[in-house]
Amino acid sequence: MMSFHEMINTILFHRKIILTLTVFSTLVVFLYLFLVSPLTYNAPVTILPPSEQEQMGGLSSLISGGDFSSLLMGSAAQGNSQLYIEILKSRSAAEYVVRKHGLIEYFDANNVYEACGKLNKKVEIELSKEGIITLSVNVSTGLLPLVFSDISSTKKFAADLSNSFVEALDKINREKISYKAKRAREYIEEQLKLTRVSLDTAEFKLMEFQKLNKTISLPEQLQAAIESSAKLKSEIIKTEVELGLLRPNLREDNPTLIALSKKLYELRAEYNKFNVGTEDYLVAFNDVPELGLELAKLVRDVKIQNEVYLLLQQQYYKEKIQENRDLPTIEVLDEAIPPLKVSAPRMIFSSVLSGIFIFLLISLYIILKENKLILFKRENKI
Repeated sequence: MMSFHEMINTILFHRKIILTLTVFSTLVVFLYLFLVSPLTYNAPVTILPPSEQEQMGGLSSLISGGDFSSLLMGSAAQGNSQLYIEILKSRSAAEYVVRKHGLIEYFDANNVYEACGKLNKKVEIELSKEGIITLSVNVSTGLLPLVFSDISSTKKFAADLSNSFVEALDKINREKISYKAKRAREYIEEQLKLTRVSLDTAEFKLMEFQKLNKTISLPEQLQAAIESSAKLKSEIIKTEVELGLLRPNLREDNPTLIALSKKLYELRAEYNKFNVGTEDYLVAFNDVPELGLELAKLVRDVKIQNEVYLLLQQQYYKEKIQENRDLPTIEVLDEAIPPLKVSAPRMIFSSVLSGIFIFLLISLYIILKENKLILFKRENKI
């Protein structure tokens, strides 16, 4: 077996033939890449992460005047860039792009699903630590691109495909938001009907009571207590509606669900103080004369149902607007434009790398050949 020193000497001795073959082969590789090999272009589009308001979601969205439908999306999933990426990788997004650009024939596929599979293999998606998504689609020319391909059209096609994925993301996201708003609107609509019946009943009972007992005035302290209890009760019912929207979609150990349940428990405990004499309230309902107590309860029921009805009606119209709005939901930082350079092949880098590989391969071949010759001579001497 040859020593390392002998290998170096062998390479130096045959350096002319090695270098000649290496240069010639590298030149052939470069000419193949430049003239024959298909050129690949991609045009990146960058998508901003969902806004801070969207990411808040859940309870904080409601506190700041949001819609009940935001609860259905969950505080963690709402506005998550990773969710956007999964949508972009989905068959639904690919199918939108395939149908828009007629890619079944382009990929020579048998059906739209096969074309979606081929398209997804050409998509590259990156996520920065700031949550910015970069998407690009690799589009390749045919062989001999300088002769048989329209380079400008290929570049534009790469940009169009990238931008179409953003359109698909926006379309799917809007449909998702609209569907959740529809569910919330339907649920609130049912609650509105029930509250309207309760309000009509409470108003009728109050009217009948006032007719029967003529006019009875309530003390100011009692009126203030009624106002406070009515607001508390409406908050309780609002929280119950929120829980009704959440429970079918979340597990019992979900933090948002736990927080709402705790809030409901505390509200009910606060509300119960109105029915028990405590130092917290100057007037407890149990201390009011019987006739006044009945009137107070009737007035309170009307105020409660009216507060709840107004709240639900406001949310109902918000969800109806959300369900039917047709505004973009995706913020694009940079749209895709036709690229100036090819993404593949990297001609200089690939040629140099090929040259190094060819040099090593030829050197190895010569070393093995020389080593075999040395062994043969030694055997003959023996």
